[in-house]
Amino acid sequence: MSLVVLAVDDEPPALDELAYLLNADGRVAHVHRAGDATEALRVLRDTEVDAVFLDIRMPGLDGMELARILRRFAQPPAIVFVTAYDDGAVDAFDLGVTDYVRKPVRAERLGESLRRVAGLRSVPPPPPDEPAIPVELAGTTRMLPRSSVRWVEAQGDYARLHTGDASHLVRVSLATLAERWANAGFVRIHRSYLVQLRLVTELRLTGSGYVVAVNGVELPVSRRHTRELKDRLIRAAKHDWTR
Repeated sequence: MSLVVLAVDDEPPALDELAYLLNADGRVAHVHRAGDATEALRVLRDTEVDAVFLDIRMPGLDGMELARILRRFAQPPAIVFVTAYDDGAVDAFDLGVTDYVRKPVRAERLGESLRRVAGLRSVPPPPPDEPAIPVELAGTTRMLPRSSVRWVEAQGDYARLHTGDASHLVRVSLATLAERWANAGFVRIHRSYLVQLRLVTELRLTGSGYVVAVNGVELPVSRRHTRELKDRLIRAAKHDWTR
């Protein structure tokens, strides 16, 4: 499978290294290069590429802004962020990026990104309301589909995402996720917990207050969130009855 890719970085040594590593991979047929977002858009105006490997912090139009423009293309290329920083991971939630690679870039790690890009050519892209979340796993950043998250636990300035069989710590506050994921069915039940409403199987009163059962785990519900949670559960149940 031959891929045509675009490497974008405002630092010439970093761009040279990225282009070299991409060219060295047998899945890549051609690497276009751009020193900033404006030049990248000129390349994309005349050339169809499978993926854009994109630095985030650049002068003028930065990588995040360019990625938002690319997402509006009729046939957007896959986007892989290549950056020395991890503070862009939060905004990457909403962009549905294919991968998030941290510098210094290793050939093996870049190869994993190219494997994902190649896989997208035979698999329909996720819908725009189903972003993927960059998470760290054994030193590698992987993209976790939001639909796999059952509940979220606050841990200081971080949040721990709980799936069916694992958990992942990400640098984003619970308040931020509660705001961004409200339209996806996630509900705040406590200052420390956010749950996917459709996965709540029980709301029960105990000696110390209400708890909900999610994925076989009981989580506390604070008094201030109890009424809203009850109302949301009742509305969801009525909707199911009358469909």
